[in-house]
Amino acid sequence: RFSSPGGVHALKIFSLLFLVPAGVPARSGESYLKDNITVRQGDSAVLKCNVDNKVSRVAWLNRTTILFTGNEKWSLDPRVVLLNTAVTEYSIKIINVNLYDEGPYVCSILTNKKPESTKVHLIVQVPARIVNISTDVSVNEGSNVSLMCLAIGRPEPSIFWKFRSSKGNRIITEGEYVEMTGITKDMSGSYDCITSNDISPPDVRTVQVTVNYPPVISRARSTGTAVGQKGVLWCEASAIPLADFQWYKGERRLFNGLNRVKIENKGKQSMLTFFNVSEEDYGNYTCVAMNTLGITNASIILYGPGAIHDVNNAALLPTSSFLLLTLVLTLSVLCKF
Repeated sequence: RFSSPGGVHALKIFSLLFLVPAGVPARSGESYLKDNITVRQGDSAVLKCNVDNKVSRVAWLNRTTILFTGNEKWSLDPRVVLLNTAVTEYSIKIINVNLYDEGPYVCSILTNKKPESTKVHLIVQVPARIVNISTDVSVNEGSNVSLMCLAIGRPEPSIFWKFRSSKGNRIITEGEYVEMTGITKDMSGSYDCITSNDISPPDVRTVQVTVNYPPVISRARSTGTAVGQKGVLWCEASAIPLADFQWYKGERRLFNGLNRVKIENKGKQSMLTFFNVSEEDYGNYTCVAMNTLGITNASIILYGPGAIHDVNNAALLPTSSFLLLTLVLTLSVLCKF
């Protein structure tokens, strides 16, 4: 609490100051209990005591520690000051209040050798604050994930979790922990831990959850282009980590810059460009998307005017020869990583 030169003898010294016989508590006589004073940690607290012209001695105590006697300061704490207010008021101010300041305070008054006291109880509120939270998480699809968020404050703070993703935001649970069983790629996103006790604005911290999953081809559409024109085949695959792409015609792999084709891979997309389409370019092409977790493919047709085709022909089942190629690529991916 507060320091005082009186040490453990402060109460006896205070009794002598008021001419109270030894062994008689300084609080004897009439006692008035005032309302509790509630302040936020870091703010200032003013403790008021009403007096009149009949008062001969007055003092402030914190438990058995003397803070002030009259205008004389006994406390060594620089945060405790005596306010120069009206003659009928004897008030002190505690600056930058902390938790250890909480407790009972007594204003003792001597009137016609009759001691009286006014008691106040200081309550310190502490804003909610997050003190520990899970680090960012990266797991494979199907794994179990547990997130933790611990907070302190007075009164006891509440904790709830909000999930944010490209599909929107929603509150998912209340409490310190989030348990996810068999996590899916749709559960990848930001998880906000929000704590509040209405003392100050909520404290918010975020855990980023990344869910790794094998490629899923979401776009692969056949294209019609006349001879001599520029033709482009598109292939798009969602995956974490991002997919690597390869292009095949039949069982022959195509490479960028060879056979008059250009291959561009940008994020989730891969483009196979023909700058000057010839008759021999027409036919079936296969887009292969792979990462450390798996491999998939889609069949796409480059056709000429008047050709019979299925414009939605994408993600076809592979032929038996391509099944063998897929097996070889899978083994090479596993060896690579």
